[in-house]
Amino acid sequence: MSRSYSIAEARGNLAAILAEVECGGAVGITRRGKPVAVVLSAAAYERMSRSGLAFGEAYRAWRERHDPEDLDLGREFFASLRDRSMGREVRT
Repeated sequence: MSRSYSIAEARGNLAAILAEVECGGAVGITRRGKPVAVVLSAAAYERMSRSGLAFGEAYRAWRERHDPEDLDLGREFFASLRDRSMGREVRT
């Protein structure tokens, strides 16, 4: 972040904060010295919102780029990762 403002300072400097984030910066907002928010441009927000993949999508994309055989870990390694125990007892 390029700069931080307290909430009181942010109220008085809103135009300057908006000008700064429009130029690509991000501005922090604090309450009693602790960060509570970040102001960023609409374009930066859109980029961040679009880039988030769900875990399953990210995993599939990773598998398309990488073959587990190339990692030289062997099938035994991947087979050993799954816990085959019955799990915890569930009270009904």
